[in-house]
Amino acid sequence: MCGIVGILGHGQVAGPIVDALRRLEYRGYDSAGVATLVNGHIERRRAPGKLSELASRLDIEPLSGTSGIGHTRWATHGAPNETNAHPHATDKVAVVHNGIIENFRELKDALIESGRVFSTDTDTEVIAHLITAELDAGKTPVDAVADSLGRLEGAFALAILFAGEDDLMIGARRGSPLAVGRGEGEMFLGSDAIALAPMTRNVTYLEDGDWVVVNRKGAVIRDESGHEVKRPETVSSASAHVIDKGNHRHFMMKEIDEQPEVISHTLAGCIDMAKGRVTLGDGLPFDFKSLDRLAISACGTAYYAGLVARYWFEHYARLPVDIDIASEFRYREVPMPEHGLALFISQSGETADTLATLRYCREQGQHIASIVNVPESTIARESDVIFRTLAGPEIGVASTKAFTCQLAVLASLVILAGRQRGILTEEDEQKLVSALIEVPRHMAHIMAQEPLIEEIARDLSKVNHALYLGRATNYPIALEGALKLK
Repeated sequence: MCGIVGILGHGQVAGPIVDALRRLEYRGYDSAGVATLVNGHIERRRAPGKLSELASRLDIEPLSGTSGIGHTRWATHGAPNETNAHPHATDKVAVVHNGIIENFRELKDALIESGRVFSTDTDTEVIAHLITAELDAGKTPVDAVADSLGRLEGAFALAILFAGEDDLMIGARRGSPLAVGRGEGEMFLGSDAIALAPMTRNVTYLEDGDWVVVNRKGAVIRDESGHEVKRPETVSSASAHVIDKGNHRHFMMKEIDEQPEVISHTLAGCIDMAKGRVTLGDGLPFDFKSLDRLAISACGTAYYAGLVARYWFEHYARLPVDIDIASEFRYREVPMPEHGLALFISQSGETADTLATLRYCREQGQHIASIVNVPESTIARESDVIFRTLAGPEIGVASTKAFTCQLAVLASLVILAGRQRGILTEEDEQKLVSALIEVPRHMAHIMAQEPLIEEIARDLSKVNHALYLGRATNYPIALEGALKLK
């Protein structure tokens, strides 16, 4: 999952772009690069490896310019080296790209036949040459991008810079998230709000198929048909301090330690602690009592949280649950009950397979509910109702606090379902809510046993194989534990 940053700024932008890319390091990458306009010409600095390598390169060969784009890359087409690192450019266009262009080979062959010369094996370079060919045909940058987008197949997000156009940047989203940030006489593009947080919290999230023409005065968004559309601007919940590890060696340890606190925050949004009741049912567009079945879909760690909840729903609410890994569900033609409920779980709210499954269920007339950690995300925006995990940004690649917060929300929903279906009494609800309230305290007690945890970790570090065992609700917990150790 690559990172994109674009800035139309007041001052020099190469440094701020690198700083913003650092906030996207949690996504993983194997190379990075920046392109700016220097006296109207596109200039680039790229480097394989860590962002520190790119920063060192910029120290030796600085980049000026008040307009620029940057990128962190996971190699898909082409080896992870400087040549294949983004941005890719011609003399007229620089492009950064997340995703995969499925028909790049066909497009590349046609461009080569027309005389275009390529220097890399990447699908991204095809985009740069495709737009350049349209510019050479006399089209404006906006028209050149519009026509080029119509020829691209696949899932992607793009940020595009044009030689001689200091006050123009174009972005596009198809299947991969992209946000527009608004500052004071400055404008930004980013893969997510975390990257933009130090510069602006005023963020507009593009919908799937949107593309945007940006200058320093604002942005014009068009949908896939080319019609101008308005998308709501939100105040992002991301803040500049989230990348601080504090006294922790790494983000994962920090996020493990945050669990008692963030679970308390999450539960506070789900239950009335004084009355011992679940409050999630207020104003819901569905009633668990009317459901014959519940469909849950998610990927990875979120899927394991759903597996735990299946046992809970069936035991405490007598509600049958069908649960699928979203990447498989989307390739089935699942008959859905009329006016049923489909529940989706995603930390980021942008998981592509989960989003595709959500849209299938929407077409089947299902009520759509989601458990997400990012309220501005696509899954959240396309749901009838969202249940938030208040875990805060999760930077570590291996999910920790988001997983346990998902379980806290799911447990609250199970209690609500049990009450609405007449399986749990008011006294049962109060007992279960009381048990939930105690979870953060129990977690803090376990985490305080650090010497014992370190001893177990040292023992595990010496073995070549480990087997996790569990049954009932402990079966998905065993799966999650094994995933983490792997």
